[in-house]
Amino acid sequence: MNKTLTIDWRDVFLGTEDMSFLPEVAIRTVIMFLIIIAGLRFLGKRGVKQLSVFELVVIIGLGSAAGDPMFYKDVGILFSLLVFVLIIALYALLTYFLGKSKKFEDMVEGKPACLIEEGVFVLDNFKKENLGSDEFFAELRLRGVSHLGQVETAIEETSGGISVFFYTNEEIRYGLPIMLHSLKDPLKTIKTTGYYSCIFCAYTEKKTVGPAGECPTCGHGDWVPSSKKQRVT
Repeated sequence: MNKTLTIDWRDVFLGTEDMSFLPEVAIRTVIMFLIIIAGLRFLGKRGVKQLSVFELVVIIGLGSAAGDPMFYKDVGILFSLLVFVLIIALYALLTYFLGKSKKFEDMVEGKPACLIEEGVFVLDNFKKENLGSDEFFAELRLRGVSHLGQVETAIEETSGGISVFFYTNEEIRYGLPIMLHSLKDPLKTIKTTGYYSCIFCAYTEKKTVGPAGECPTCGHGDWVPSSKKQRVT
């Protein structure tokens, strides 16, 4: 027996409620909107501008507490307000302890990690942060970086942002190119004398014609021609 699929459009748009609940939804939304503004205003710029793991948990908690009473009739605003007060109180308490103890701050928010030093990957830190090279290279390209010889230091902050410190144009050295397709065809044999970079760790050295050999830093054996272009600002 064939069953015909029918859609109850009333349930799709109104669920179990009726049209008389819509004005209440509007009132609830306005009230929760004002409560969110007040809560974020109390948290201050730190709670809004930065989104470390700690701040992200707070934002998710506030969002969940604010959303349900907007359109669930059986969820009262007072209960949501209590959740708001508790989350903000916990935030204030933890922020107090963060300012008192460096160890506690590191445990909750983590530590900044140096990812590039003098144009070369700090491999141990890069692996710990579980950051993909393509994603990282995209971040650098957005800052006008075309090769790692332009970068003196790159640090991943506790907020997840990348801080980049550049060499001056006079100090730029040969480095691993990070433009699209620049790592596509690595070499194991050098046909032209020049500077080459390891595609795994960005170690760069001058090589002569012959076998490329292994990288003295990471032990890998794939190389690409280095670049020494100046950064476009």
